[in-house]
Amino acid sequence: MPLNHNDQVTLLKDILNNHQTDCCGSVAECEQLERLVKSLMVNTQVDENVKNILQEVYQYSQHGAQTADLDQHILSNQNNLSQWVNNIDQFS
Repeated sequence: MPLNHNDQVTLLKDILNNHQTDCCGSVAECEQLERLVKSLMVNTQVDENVKNILQEVYQYSQHGAQTADLDQHILSNQNNLSQWVNNIDQFS
């Protein structure tokens, strides 16, 4: 059963929240973020302000999937993680 865009946004925020709370994550989570962002970017129901945030999340996830030290990448983006979730909540 495919996820609707609200479910996708919720899952995206859950992963970002987990990264912020746990200060760690997995390459699979970064790859999941990439897939969610790609799907949401082409969805016409998603607010343009959210799409701007999604572009930043996509860059974060791409870099996270390729970095040798994912935990450090997550730590260095702590402020961004909370800001992205707050902004997505504001616009969705």
